[in-house]
Amino acid sequence: MIITILTITIHIIVLREGSMVTRKQPKKYKTSEICDKYDISRATLFRWESQGILDGVERDWRGWRLYTENNLKTIDKIIRGKNSV
Repeated sequence: MIITILTITIHIIVLREGSMVTRKQPKKYKTSEICDKYDISRATLFRWESQGILDGVERDWRGWRLYTENNLKTIDKIIRGKNSV
């Protein structure tokens, strides 16, 4: 079964000295987005995490993995390293 979830940009409104400032939350990526972007399998992505090659992967309230821009940079390095051999 495939479940599609819309990614919504969340804005946090902060009141500061009577004015409102809107701060944008950093984008978080789902496992399927990462696999599609880098053409890798879920198993490969999860193996890198379990081996400690890819760390700092966040989880949402359901326990699903959420990847940050820093995770994407690490994945880029891993893939470049494998392709240079």
